[in-house]
Amino acid sequence: KTNRPLGTIDLHGRLDQTRLSEPLEDSRFHYGFNITFLKTILHYWRHDYDWKKQVEELNKYPHFKTSIEGLDVHFVHVKPTQPASQCHIRPLLMVHGWPGSFFEFYKIIPLLTTPRQGRDNRMEAFEVICPSIPGYGFSDAPQKRGFNTANAARVFYKLMTRLGHSKFYVQGGDWGAVIGQNIAQMVPGHVYGLHLNFFNNQQGIRPWLSLLLGQYLPSLFGLTRIDVQRLFPFMPNFRTMFCESGYMHIQATKPDTAALKVSYKSSSWLYLCRKFTLEDLITNVMIYWITNSITSSMRMYKETLGKGLNVPGIDVPVTVPTGLTVFPNEIVYAPKAWLKSHFHNIVSYSYQPRGGHFAAFEEPVLLAEDVWKFVRKAEAVPSFH
Repeated sequence: KTNRPLGTIDLHGRLDQTRLSEPLEDSRFHYGFNITFLKTILHYWRHDYDWKKQVEELNKYPHFKTSIEGLDVHFVHVKPTQPASQCHIRPLLMVHGWPGSFFEFYKIIPLLTTPRQGRDNRMEAFEVICPSIPGYGFSDAPQKRGFNTANAARVFYKLMTRLGHSKFYVQGGDWGAVIGQNIAQMVPGHVYGLHLNFFNNQQGIRPWLSLLLGQYLPSLFGLTRIDVQRLFPFMPNFRTMFCESGYMHIQATKPDTAALKVSYKSSSWLYLCRKFTLEDLITNVMIYWITNSITSSMRMYKETLGKGLNVPGIDVPVTVPTGLTVFPNEIVYAPKAWLKSHFHNIVSYSYQPRGGHFAAFEEPVLLAEDVWKFVRKAEAVPSFH
């Protein structure tokens, strides 16, 4: 548990000595992090933010560490209030991304662990396990090169089996989505189902042809009306994605030379939907600050993207029941027609009315409801076991 304000004296000194340049007029976030908004954050962080209060918030759920492959792996583990004798409990592994943390799931955890009535009037709930990816937050950072999403998937599979779950559900976004896919690819017999709020698949020629011709011949490529609305015109969408992914290109090549940018991605993407409070933002940044893990967290980009998202050895389709949900402010959009070649068992593909990349943080109710619906759809299939 975190029970003391580590590094806050040094942090306050650095905040007091921060020197900022003046922003261009009406520059908003077009030149990077908006300086005017940054001044607001720094003032709140230095004078109003209460780290001790947030430590109490972080400690409201049980925290644990266990050694796996020589790494101390941190995880939050929350069980339902009702015992298994009175409630059908499903184990659920939830994996964060960058620059996120286990804290992303604090709002959604009670929506999943609180029992609700299910089929046959039996109460149902999830047992939620939220680990910190090695190199992030309170999990040890790998000291050797090559630790990518496949390695994290193997570590988390071992974590779940150590907790007594030979089979479980997986949910994730950002890197958590890739790690979740890797688990489903590596040990499909141990995964009940996979739920993702971030996904993309542009492999093969069909997706690229659909980007060229799909606006004019959508039915030829299996594109729906919604697909056409979200994909086209293509160039403005591509420009937005290109401009918002600069951090990824840097971290995929020279992560150790990157400056502290953790707040940029969080706030710039979430600024669009106005769902991220300064307190939430800073608490997430503080988890990186007090553990000095920002550099080690960035290395995942180089270790994984340098080899392509399909890590060698597990370049196989996902065959487990899969639920995919689309949030409108997500920077990447992939039509269902593109995904069928990779996800062979799509049980649900849904659209959300609002929200973005950090779905569990921004819209926990919407994400939780989609997880519930997906699981019930998956388990209603006669072949489910």
